[in-house]
Amino acid sequence: MKKILIVEDDLSIAELQKDYLELADFEVTICTDGVQGLNAIKEMEFDLLILDVMLPKIDGFSILKSIQDEKDIPVLMVSAKKEEIDKIKGLSLGADDYITKPFSPSELVARVKSHILNYERIKNKFASKAKSSTIVIRGLEILKDSRQVFVNGAEANLAQKEFDILLYMAENPNRVFNRDELFEKIWGLDALGDTATVTVHIGRIRDKIESSPSNPQYIETVWGAGYRIRV
Repeated sequence: MKKILIVEDDLSIAELQKDYLELADFEVTICTDGVQGLNAIKEMEFDLLILDVMLPKIDGFSILKSIQDEKDIPVLMVSAKKEEIDKIKGLSLGADDYITKPFSPSELVARVKSHILNYERIKNKFASKAKSSTIVIRGLEILKDSRQVFVNGAEANLAQKEFDILLYMAENPNRVFNRDELFEKIWGLDALGDTATVTVHIGRIRDKIESSPSNPQYIETVWGAGYRIRV
């Protein structure tokens, strides 16, 4: 049974989410403040995190920032704030999805299922497709088994989706991918998500692997078409 952690200070909302998720055969734990949530994330194993932005003691953004390089699980952020900047901030910190209140519990369950299934599908796909354990593109080295990336010998710490995007593109060098195609391949959500997520993640990857992100040597922008890794 897949385990879900809900970090939500409104207990009535959290309990409603829990009821619907349990009906869908998930095991659910609830934490009502940021400190409880962060401790639970560090002490237990979960398959997905539902994280509210506005929390007592520690806010959702701070929690996400503190775990982004430690935990390799899907994160769905929830907020009553609809400003684009908040959505971009959450995605930039490594969230896989961002949903604004109010929303239907059924939609939440659908998103949770999609993220967990896609997370497993991507991992299995990369494992079965791998022809070698390492991809080398000039000074860029991608270690598939350990999910590590090195640039000129120095390790670059990529979050889960960042690594998945980089690996997928590196396994298909010189091919141009548009945002819709990358979103579908990596997130597997079609219309459930926002392809602007891809732009945010590409920017984060460039910040970590390019010596000059504004003049990238690995992930190129093909104007009007998408992105490609040049070899």
